[in-house]
Amino acid sequence: MQKSSMSRPVRPALYAPLLVLGSMLSIAIGASTAKGIFPLLGPAGTAFVRVGVAAIVLLALWRPWRATLSRQQAVPIVTYGIILGILNLTFYEAMARLPIGIAIAIEFLGPLSIAFYMSRGRLDILWASLALIGVVLLLPLTSLQRSIDPVGIGFALMSAAAWGCYIVVGKKAGTSIHPGYATAIGTTVGFLSIAPFGALTAWQTEWTSSLIFTAIAIGVLSSAIPFSLEMVALKHLDSKTFGILLSLEPALGALAAFLMLSEKISIIQCLAISCVVTASIGATATSRASSKDSLVDEASAP
Repeated sequence: MQKSSMSRPVRPALYAPLLVLGSMLSIAIGASTAKGIFPLLGPAGTAFVRVGVAAIVLLALWRPWRATLSRQQAVPIVTYGIILGILNLTFYEAMARLPIGIAIAIEFLGPLSIAFYMSRGRLDILWASLALIGVVLLLPLTSLQRSIDPVGIGFALMSAAAWGCYIVVGKKAGTSIHPGYATAIGTTVGFLSIAPFGALTAWQTEWTSSLIFTAIAIGVLSSAIPFSLEMVALKHLDSKTFGILLSLEPALGALAAFLMLSEKISIIQCLAISCVVTASIGATATSRASSKDSLVDEASAP
């Protein structure tokens, strides 16, 4: 007698994309939740608390003090941590001035630039042009786009540059010692590096039980859950598929902000985000095998 199809185990290839989707949704919800407490903590204070919670979780999970670091190993990890702190701080400053979907779309120029540099395929000109069109559509060059804060765009571009550096330096840091140790130490360094910008605000804030719970939730949603889901998904997905799925993050960020914060964006802004998402999907789908694997392992924004 044959076993019923209902009893067959679900193939990893079927649920792995759902895990990546869950990871991105968690990050999007975490971003919207963080923006919701900007009036209380400000973007710098929120980034400080968010990275601090992530550091505590990662330190408890990996216990990196068991590792012995040489000077040669410590330098890339400390550099990685400082970049990680800058990445979080500038992204939250961008989110404070821009719709979340737009901030994420501009931030995606970081990994896209790295992908274009490493691939150099013929189609990359098309994808780069499409990404450039998306950014131009976001710039406050016409009366329809005057609502876009140029300072916010500046912070988003700084975040994009930090994400690009994060990919390059993070790869070196993750190969010097166990990746879990490197992430935990790097996140702690990132927390300390942005303390001058957010510690005072966090200290002066009146902490209610609700705010404490929200701060913990932001750290868990933005770090613990995505990290766990992606670690499982990457065991069953090739880098190209993972990168294509990851390219949907700006759209999911915009959707979460609309549902949670009633944050609306114009048709032109939707078109701009679509251009960046399409360019990211295209660049990933047509990337060379030699370059794609070097990017996706560190492609997720922290």
